[in-house]
Amino acid sequence: PGITGSLNQGQTDPSNIPVPPHHPIPRAQTYLDELISIPRGSPGFSFRKLWAFTGPGFLMSIAYLDPGNVESDLQCGAVAGFKLLWVLLWATVLGLLCQRLAIRLGVVTGKDLAEICYLYYPRVPRVLLWLMMEIAIIGSDMQEVIGTAIAFSLLSAGRIPLWGGVLITITDTLFFLFLDKYGLRKLEAFFGLLITIMALTFGYEYVVVKPAQMEVLKGIFLPYCPGCGREELLQAVGIVGAIIMPHNIFLHSSLVKTRAINRSKKEEVKEANMYFLTESCLALFVSFLINLFVMAVFGEAFYHQCNEDVHNKCVNSSVSHYANIFPINNETVSVDIYQGGVILGCYFGAAALYIWAVGILAAGQSSTMTGTYAGQFVMEGFLQLRWSRFTRVLLTRSLAILPTLFVAAFRDISQLTGMNDLLNVLQSILLPFAVLPVLTFTSLRPLMHDFANGLLGKVLMSLITGLVCAINVYFVVDFLPTLRGLGYLIPLGLLLVCPLCLQLWTCSIAHGARFLPRGRYNRFSFDLTVAGPGAAEPQETLGDGGALRA
Repeated sequence: PGITGSLNQGQTDPSNIPVPPHHPIPRAQTYLDELISIPRGSPGFSFRKLWAFTGPGFLMSIAYLDPGNVESDLQCGAVAGFKLLWVLLWATVLGLLCQRLAIRLGVVTGKDLAEICYLYYPRVPRVLLWLMMEIAIIGSDMQEVIGTAIAFSLLSAGRIPLWGGVLITITDTLFFLFLDKYGLRKLEAFFGLLITIMALTFGYEYVVVKPAQMEVLKGIFLPYCPGCGREELLQAVGIVGAIIMPHNIFLHSSLVKTRAINRSKKEEVKEANMYFLTESCLALFVSFLINLFVMAVFGEAFYHQCNEDVHNKCVNSSVSHYANIFPINNETVSVDIYQGGVILGCYFGAAALYIWAVGILAAGQSSTMTGTYAGQFVMEGFLQLRWSRFTRVLLTRSLAILPTLFVAAFRDISQLTGMNDLLNVLQSILLPFAVLPVLTFTSLRPLMHDFANGLLGKVLMSLITGLVCAINVYFVVDFLPTLRGLGYLIPLGLLLVCPLCLQLWTCSIAHGARFLPRGRYNRFSFDLTVAGPGAAEPQETLGDGGALRA
C-alpha cells in the first residue's frame, strides 16, 4: 500500500491534516515554511540528491558538540587517558540509531514527534511530556550560556567578567534570529561554518599536542579498560549522558520536513530515508572526530597530572597570571572547559588558549540556535501555539540566563563550570521521555505502514533503549548523593517517575501488549486506521483531548 491518508500526507497537502476544531492553527512564517526541492534523476545514488538532502543532519549534530559534551570529553581524557575512546565511538553509534528513528517518523508521516504526540496522547500526559522537553531545552541552553561566557572570559584575558559574558549571550542570540531571513540553505551553510571552526580549532590542539596515534587507535577499537575503577566508569557513563540529548530527537524529526517529498510514493519516501540517514552518518562522523580531538588531547597531555606540576608550568609560561587557579598540592588536576583552556595555554602557548576559546565560543553559539529551533518546534507541536520566534527565545533564554547570571555574579568559576555536571545529569534523567515516544510511534504499523519497525528492529531498539536508560539511571543514582539536601528530590522523583511509567506503558502497548489498555484509556491502543490509496475521506476521527482513535 502507498503512504496515504490524512496523517501521512506531505506539507504540500495541508488540507488533509487532521486538526481539532477547538485548536485552530494560524498560518505563520517559520523555519519550515521554505521547502528545498529534490532534483529528479535516474534510480541509484546521486551526489546531487545527497547535497539537496544535506543540512538537517549537520544541524542535529551540533547538539553532540555543545559545551557540555566538550567538558565531558576533556574530563574523560584527563581521568582515563585513551582507555574510553571506544565508549565515545559507541555512544555516537547509539545516538545515530536514535536519530534514525526520528528521521523515519518525520519523513514517513510528514509530521514531527511533538505533533504526533499531540495527536495521540490525551491532554495530561501530553502536557507533562511537553514540560519535560522544555526543561531539557532550558538545561541545554544554560550549558550554552555557560560555555559562551567562559569563552568570552578567556578571549578577553579575564577583562570580561563571567556575569558580563552571560549578559552578552542575550544580544548574540537575538542577532542570530535574523539569519534565517536570508534563506534556509544559507542558514544551514552558516551552521556548517561553525562546525568547520570547531573542527579547525580543536584539530589544531590535536596537531600541537601530537597524541600517540597507535594508542589512540587502540582506544577507539579495543573495548577494554585495564585498571579502570569507579571514577573511570562514571566518566564512561557520563559520555553517554552528554552525547544523546532528548530534545535533539524532537528537533531532527522536524528538520527533515524541510525537503519536498511526495509521500504518496513509497519509492520517494524510501529514498529520502536513505539520503537523510547517509547525511546523518557523515555529520555524526564529523562530530565524533571533533569529540575525539578533545578527548585525545587531554588524554595525552594531562592524564593524571597533579596540581603542583600544572601550577609550576603556568608560572613559567606566557599566561602566568592564571597560575593561581591551580593549588600547590599533589592531587590530580581537575579540569573543566575553563581550566582546560588555561592548561593548554600554559603547556602550548597563549595561541592554544585563544584558539580553544574560539572553539568553545563556536560550540556555544551553534548550540544556542539549535536549542532555539527545538523550543519552537516542541511548543508548536505539543500546544499548537505559534509564538513569534522573538517571544519564544526571550522566554527560554530568560529562564536559562537568570540562574546562570546569579551563579556567575556571586560565585566563582568553579561553581559555574560545575553546573555543567548537574545539567548533564538533568539531560540523562529526561532522555527516556524522548527515546520511548519515538520508539513507540515508529513501531506502529497503522502510522508507519511498510516503514514500521520490524520484529528484529523492535527487539534491537528496545534493547538499546533499555541500555541507554539503564546507563543514565546509574549515572543519576551515583550523582545525586553528592548533592546536599536530598529532601526536595523526593517530590521531584515522583514527578519524573509518573510520566516515565506512562511512557513505558504506551510503548509496551505499541509493541503488542494489547491487554494493558483499560477503560477510558483505551485510546492508548493506537489502533489507527489510515485511508488507503484513492480514498475520498480519511477514516480517522479525533477523540477528546486530541487523541486519535480509529
